[in-house]
Amino acid sequence: MHAVIDSERTSAGRLDAAETLSRDALAALQLERLRGVLRNAWTNVPWQRERLEAAGLHPEALLQLDQLSALPFTLKTDLRDHYPFGLFARPVEQLARVHASSGTTGKPTVVGYTARDLEHWAALMARSMRAVGVRPGDLVHNAYGYGLFTGGLGAHAGAERLGCPVVPISGGGTERQVALLVDFGARVLCSTPSYALAIAEVAETMGVDPRQAGKLKIGLFGAEPWSAAMRAEIEARLGLTAYDVYGLSEIMGPGVACECACRDGLHGWEDHFLFELIDPETGTPVPDGAAGELVITTLSKQALPMLRYRTRDITRLVTTPCACGRTHLRILRVAGRSDDMLIIRGVNVYPSQIEAVLLTLPALSPHYQLVVERDGKLDRLTVQVEAQPGVAAEGFEALARGAAHHIKSTVGVSTTVEVLTPGTLPRSQGKAVRVRDLRPKAG
Repeated sequence: MHAVIDSERTSAGRLDAAETLSRDALAALQLERLRGVLRNAWTNVPWQRERLEAAGLHPEALLQLDQLSALPFTLKTDLRDHYPFGLFARPVEQLARVHASSGTTGKPTVVGYTARDLEHWAALMARSMRAVGVRPGDLVHNAYGYGLFTGGLGAHAGAERLGCPVVPISGGGTERQVALLVDFGARVLCSTPSYALAIAEVAETMGVDPRQAGKLKIGLFGAEPWSAAMRAEIEARLGLTAYDVYGLSEIMGPGVACECACRDGLHGWEDHFLFELIDPETGTPVPDGAAGELVITTLSKQALPMLRYRTRDITRLVTTPCACGRTHLRILRVAGRSDDMLIIRGVNVYPSQIEAVLLTLPALSPHYQLVVERDGKLDRLTVQVEAQPGVAAEGFEALARGAAHHIKSTVGVSTTVEVLTPGTLPRSQGKAVRVRDLRPKAG
């Protein structure tokens, strides 16, 4: 089995053996690795050992993958409750790196990596980049944030592993980003989708047409949900082909899954992760083809083994073969997060649904925010969206009425729409803040 994993180092022009394993061979590898991750958790993480004992899941007695369903889920709050290193399976002195969330909603979630963990991460990110057409020698402009956020260093290591020179510019300084994209001639742009649009907007204000002035061909975008309409907008304005990459720091970082050239779902790398789909309300498995919340178990992580981690991401899974030849299941575009879902007067609404409607209206820009307020006993949703440059202000009111009508007829929720002048809303250098929840906090 280990020879299969080592084959990830093969040349970038063809698929690795690990990417084309049969479904039976993948399942056998997953079972072998799952026993290993359970041993690691049992031996080195007291909290995990208690849970495994209670579920009757001794690592050596594991005979089938579906036995794991007896184990309770791991939640983000579990990481916070054991802050900072209580869920680590290695002492800090044996780690190679530590990352953490911003902690804006409480204690940050802290994750750690051994040197082997970082090797696997770089290999999977390189595999992801190769899947979308990045090749050795391609100049990669990396505008993901560096630091405690996993995006910047994750993409950087993957690009270097693939043999690509990297421009490690991080986020911010957007005018300089535009200048370097033109001057250096990067073929690949890595960033959040919202920041890619910010780059396009600033380029236009500078009188630069990225479609003509640069050499961009591939965009690898992730770290936030984005719609098909957003993809089309980015491609039209930057003149590249946009691909979706998926990851989260609790599991690894970017590179857990990625699209291929077919763009028919993101291949979840099943040799390193076990994927489940559950009903977010009941926690039970959903029927084949149905939408549900993605649950991930790491299969090769040393420092922080995660067992049945609830991602809160809502998606669908596809196991039919992909035209590219890869056999790993595909994760369809994430519709949103279960904890980002808004319930407005009985209607479930994801920000990406509103975004998709707004981007069908040519006079409106992709820059928007959703403001949720309490109106008596009911919630009220206001959509603030900027007009495109050059749209006359006297037409804003009619645009707002039209947008509200489209949202009602498409999404089924009544909203107030405010059309704003271009540049009114804040621009994100990382993950976009799409929802401002102004409702009174409980307690």
